Amino acid sequence: MLAREVNPKMAIPISQMWTVSSYVIKQRIKGVKRFPLVLMLEPLFRCNLACAGCGKVQYPPHVLKRMLTPEECFAAVEECGVPMVSIPGGEPLLHPQIVEIVNGLVARKKYVYMCTNAIELKRRLHEFTPSKYLTFSVHLDGQREHHDFAVCREGTYDLAVEGIKEAVKRGFRVTPNSTFFDGVDPNSVRAHFDEMMRIGVEGMVLSPGYSYDKAPDQNRFLGRAKVRKLFRAILSNRKPEWKFNMSPLFLEFLMGDRDYECIPWGMPAYSIFGWQKPCYLLQDGYTESYKELLETTDWDNYGVASGNPHCANCMVSCGYETPAVVDGFGTLKGFWGMVKGTFNLYKDDHALKLLNEFKLETAEPLVQIDEAKKSEKKLEETHA
Repeated sequence: MLAREVNPKMAIPISQMWTVSSYVIKQRIKGVKRFPLVLMLEPLFRCNLACAGCGKVQYPPHVLKRMLTPEECFAAVEECGVPMVSIPGGEPLLHPQIVEIVNGLVARKKYVYMCTNAIELKRRLHEFTPSKYLTFSVHLDGQREHHDFAVCREGTYDLAVEGIKEAVKRGFRVTPNSTFFDGVDPNSVRAHFDEMMRIGVEGMVLSPGYSYDKAPDQNRFLGRAKVRKLFRAILSNRKPEWKFNMSPLFLEFLMGDRDYECIPWGMPAYSIFGWQKPCYLLQDGYTESYKELLETTDWDNYGVASGNPHCANCMVSCGYETPAVVDGFGTLKGFWGMVKGTFNLYKDDHALKLLNEFKLETAEPLVQIDEAKKSEKKLEETHA
């Protein structure tokens, strides 16, 4: 069993916190204005699910067949110099060289979050080695009914939970990664937290649904006002046993207690097309190098303050967790806020009332891939 160096109230190993904090402080001391924190490394777009809220599997077959080589992955990581690497997709376990890629990154002492829907996880676990540098980030959008509904396939929840349990049993770091869309019941989400903590996961990762232009179902994405209301209901009045593998300051941002400006260069995305401009969610072109990405992207055109309609409702981690982390490790005020947030249960009578009064509105069925039609529904924009 892998020895865990995790504080009972903290979901992140102390060594990882030290690595990230040292990195942030060094960049600040050197006066680096723009630096990356996490590389979103996409070795392929192919997947064994076709979720209605995902825009990655909509590429034509010849694109879905393409994959990054291990050497291309390692070169991208070395080029931008990040301490952490997230491997989304697609489904990374479909890459024939994913074990080589993961092992190479671990050998470079990068903290790797390998995203997976866990359909193949239990069968493939024996190929990987437990390490403080490796975390399986399992896509699990809530309890059984909600998750299977979200991914448009029955039975995926049970497969994912089987994979999670086996990974925990073998000593791997595991974090369920949940995305919540309009209409989700916050009471069910909190029950999901209870279930995951009983299994023994390291901590939970969560995000509001993000609007992919290519996603078949455009009706489930949340505007900012709804995000704050939903996450205040979910994250207030926490149970002491809940742990989150995220910055406490970012969670406060989701609840509406903090305001940050987007830092799109904080989590750059690299795929078969190159370095994606400006971020993981928007596709405004690609560059051949990370340096070119930094120098040729007009960063003032992105974020809520820019007035860009594509950014108006975004509150997701690829743009907003970086400023929270930089605030937490780069300022005394932020650090103190991060410490308090780690132990705060966020008692809130109004949020409790929201939970007690919540009534789940009847949801329209998630559209299937072959039935998808472009929706003209507009999200409410809240700049408060």
